[in-house]
Parts: sequence; C-alpha cells; structure tokens
Amino acid sequence: MTDARLTDTELARSLAGDFTSAHADVNGTRLHYVTGGSGEPLVLLGGWPQTWWQFHKIMPTLARRYRVIAVDLRGMGGSAKPESGYDKKTMARDVRDLVRHLGHDSAHLVGHDIGAMVAYAHAANHPEATRKVALLDVAHPDENLRKFPLLPAVEAGTDWETAPGIYLWWFAFNQVKGLPEQLLDGRMGALSDWLFGYLLKDQSSIDAHSRAVYAAAYSTPDAVRAGNAWYQTFRQDVADFATYEPVRTPLLGLAGERNLAYLRETLARHGTDAVVRAVPDSGHYLPEEQPEFVTGQLVEFFG
Repeated sequence: MTDARLTDTELARSLAGDFTSAHADVNGTRLHYVTGGSGEPLVLLGGWPQTWWQFHKIMPTLARRYRVIAVDLRGMGGSAKPESGYDKKTMARDVRDLVRHLGHDSAHLVGHDIGAMVAYAHAANHPEATRKVALLDVAHPDENLRKFPLLPAVEAGTDWETAPGIYLWWFAFNQVKGLPEQLLDGRMGALSDWLFGYLLKDQSSIDAHSRAVYAAAYSTPDAVRAGNAWYQTFRQDVADFATYEPVRTPLLGLAGERNLAYLRETLARHGTDAVVRAVPDSGHYLPEEQPEFVTGQLVEFFG
C-alpha cells in the first residue's frame, strides 16, 4: 500500500501556497502536473531518478511571481508510461501541448537533468511557444556523448569526496533493455541513494522523505523501464540535435562546480544569447542543494 504522504495530491498540498495536482491528455499520452501561483507561466521539468517534487523547495517562492507548472515528464511519476515517445523532441511536444491545454500560448521553461534536454528541444522545435529557458547542470545530448569513457580515469569512489569527477556508468546501464527492471524491482532506493551519495555535495539537502518519494516513484518494473527509455533514445536525440540551428531563445545555464566548464562550452556553441553561472557549493541537484541561490537567479533571468 502506498504511503499517503507520498501521493502527488498530498505532496502538492504540503507546499506553502495553493498548489494542486492534476492530469491532462496531450500528444497521445497523459501527463501529471502540479500548479500554483499567478503571473507568466513557468514550466519546471525534472530528471532521473526524480519527479516534479525535486522543485518543491523553490516552487512556493516562484509562485509569488509566476504561474508555476511542475511537470512529470512522459514516463515519470504520475504521468503515463507508454512504450515509445521518449526522444526529447516528442517529449518537448508533450510540454508544448500541455502549456496550450492550460490556456497559454508560450511559457518560460526550467529544466534539470533530462528535463534540461527537453527544455532545449522545446526551444529548438517550438521557438514561438518558448519565452526564456534555464538549463540546470545539463544540456541537450550531442555528439560528445559518444566520447564518454567506459572506464573511470582513476579509481572510482562512491561519494562526493572520493568520486573521480564525471564517470556516468548509469548512462550505459540504462541502455540495457529488460534487465534493469528485474534488478531494480522494489530496490530503486538503493540505486537512487548511491547516485545522491555520488552527486550531492551535501547529503542532507535531499532528506529521507524526499528520497522515499523518489524511490516510490520508480518502485515498479514499468517505472524503471520508462525512466531508462529517456537514455535509450539518446542516439535519436543526437541525430535530431544535428538538425537544429543554435537557439535564439535567451538561455541561462546554472551549474555546480563539476559541470560548469562543460555547460559553458556547450551553450556557447548552441545558443546565440546564453549566459552560464556557477552555483556555489553545490553538486548536481541544484534546486535542492542551493534553492535560494537558484530561485534568485531564475527570478532575475525571467524578470
């Protein structure tokens, strides 16, 4: 039986302000989203292995100025988990259609991790529906993905202090079809805790309650399969990216110390109006590690 405290309805109610959980049928799938606040629409898109809840620390403050729409991507959390459609171009169409379904012609977007890939694809494919975009710690897949090493440069640690920088072994693990669902059925908490240990600078920034939320969201074989599908489409994403011109939408990149150089170099090549700023004292999970700094940067950027 699911803990009532972990349901999207109760999680939305737990936030300061008037947030509600809802679903919409768009682009041939069903998306879950949480909304609150008023003003210009601001869409929040999260990543693996998390859900919309990863923005819970920044949503109340943002909702004082914007109509916040925190979305579970296709395959994530309370959204449907179809067999296909996990390329970022299709997922961007999901978001565009959701924004229209909610009565808006365009929106600002914030994307973290997989969500950042979708946010960039949204700007590339739907510029008329994209106001400004903030990319948190990640950019869209490009040819550089093919250059990631199979082995770590030095002995791989298991936490922030001993990890050897970027060694993304789970990118390969998530390519395997069928096996991860069997290995992780009911055990996703072990993997997500390892990832948080590896990529969080301050372990306390994602508390036990939030870890339980994420573990529950990926607790079934179907949920593991859907999350892995975001990675299994990377080859198609790279091919799609090769057809895009650098986006003209204003871009803000925010990155922790490990990804700062990568994001600066990437956005310099793939955006005509891009600025990248460092998030101090942070690992990968920026909205949870440094919520006040991230919120301040977003408000300044979106206006």
